[in-house]
Amino acid sequence: EAGGVVLGKSADKLFSLSGLFAVYKPKGPTSAGVLNLLKERLLAEAGVQTNGNKRNQVLKIGHGGTLDSAAAGVLVVGIGKGTKMLRTMLAGSKKYTAIGLLGKATDTLDATGKVTEEKPYDQITKGDLENVLQKFTGDIMQVPPLYSALKKDGERLSTLMKRGEAVEAKPARPVTVYNLSLQQFQPPLFTLDVECGGGFYVRSLVSDIGKELSTCATMQELTRTKHGPFTLEEHALHEDKWTIDEIARSLEHCTSLLPGEPSHKKLKTEHPGETAVSCE
Repeated sequence: EAGGVVLGKSADKLFSLSGLFAVYKPKGPTSAGVLNLLKERLLAEAGVQTNGNKRNQVLKIGHGGTLDSAAAGVLVVGIGKGTKMLRTMLAGSKKYTAIGLLGKATDTLDATGKVTEEKPYDQITKGDLENVLQKFTGDIMQVPPLYSALKKDGERLSTLMKRGEAVEAKPARPVTVYNLSLQQFQPPLFTLDVECGGGFYVRSLVSDIGKELSTCATMQELTRTKHGPFTLEEHALHEDKWTIDEIARSLEHCTSLLPGEPSHKKLKTEHPGETAVSCE
């Protein structure tokens, strides 16, 4: 029973869901917005009345690492006991595909911001760009963007910036880039594949690459293609699959992806002929 209401079968099933799965976040909404929509969908399907109470914590659900509003891709979601596993996801490696634009800088370091600088870029060759990427691979220091979800005195830097308050840059911090490669070069656009650890900002990377090339650059598009073991192609549920049954099925598959499983699951990887357990 919840608040004196006898719950039906689908509500029972919803509240018994536990673990990690992944959803597709489109461009536009915030990560929190996507999570709220998902929660609303599931509660509505289960017939649970939330009485318009936003703070209603009936359903335990959380995500494993914010994607900027303008970015798309894999958002890892924890439900039930899975919410406790999200902290370990945050530290996991992530893969992104980013499109950068040479010759322009913006205050947010991405396409949503105001242009703050324009510089010529015709002199830059594909080779120049490839050479510079080596400097940004491995353990590097990175200054996080001013417009970000990082907080100062409990408020997001982006909120303070929008209010016009002076915000000091956060100090550079150590981040890890496992792989960085140039996929396409069609000036002024270039496409990068990045695999990195937690706390890394691809926007800052694109901006820093521009400076290193004696011009400027801003991120046009960003897609997270992988987070931990969850990939965009195989695991991210699109909005039409945000149902209790689809999520239950996904959770079942996804359990096999996570570390700390019984050892018989690990044997699969020993035989290259067999495909790893995928979680659609």
